[in-house]
Amino acid sequence: MADGTASYARIVLKLSGEALAGSAGLGIDPDQVEDIAFKVKQVHNLGIQIAIIIGAGNLWRGQQGVERGMEQSTADHMGMIGTVMNGLALQDALEHQGVVTRVQTAIEMNKVAEPYIRLRAIRHMEKGRVVIIAGGTGNPYFTTDTAAALRAMEVKADIVIKATKVNGVYSADPKKDPTAVRYTRLSYQQVLEQRLGVMDLTAFTLCQENKMPIMVVNFFEADHLLQAVMGNESVGTIIDGEG
Repeated sequence: MADGTASYARIVLKLSGEALAGSAGLGIDPDQVEDIAFKVKQVHNLGIQIAIIIGAGNLWRGQQGVERGMEQSTADHMGMIGTVMNGLALQDALEHQGVVTRVQTAIEMNKVAEPYIRLRAIRHMEKGRVVIIAGGTGNPYFTTDTAAALRAMEVKADIVIKATKVNGVYSADPKKDPTAVRYTRLSYQQVLEQRLGVMDLTAFTLCQENKMPIMVVNFFEADHLLQAVMGNESVGTIIDGEG
């Protein structure tokens, strides 16, 4: 417990790049970044240690380059650089709200961010700093989902929280099927058997093999992230256990 109110002491929060884009879907919307920072601060105020893995879909989608003949490695490295831009934007917003933040990156950019070092990231969190880990895994062919799973294991997080636009995992697409049911809890096996697509398969398998719980929560609802980390089962879905 953190401060006797939260269900987790240390979390890894996976944010898509699109979360920073606002309604336009592209670029970085300062108002949106400010809102993200506020929601992270709410959780931080509970005494929870936070590492954030951030994507770059608002700035660059490598698949589009690959489809036009670009080398996969080049396209993926461009995406990694995009995650650093997003990380710096979020760091600035958090610092403006009084939350001490460090950006680390798997691709060395010593002028703008620290290199990702596992023990240093842990030490920052122990000192109450939010750590934004950019650059994915530092390797092409791996998604930021996989980076989130890997970093969660490395920093010994209690859970990976995947921020989405939907309040958890449903039996069907709730926008298309009004009878869709939200699951409050699922086993790893149930997710695989029902092909629910919580994370990419590499990331999901990494979590399953290392018994790392996953939570899917609607980050864009006012306080769903806050409620989820406080154990409110009316929001989000937790995936753990073998069922």
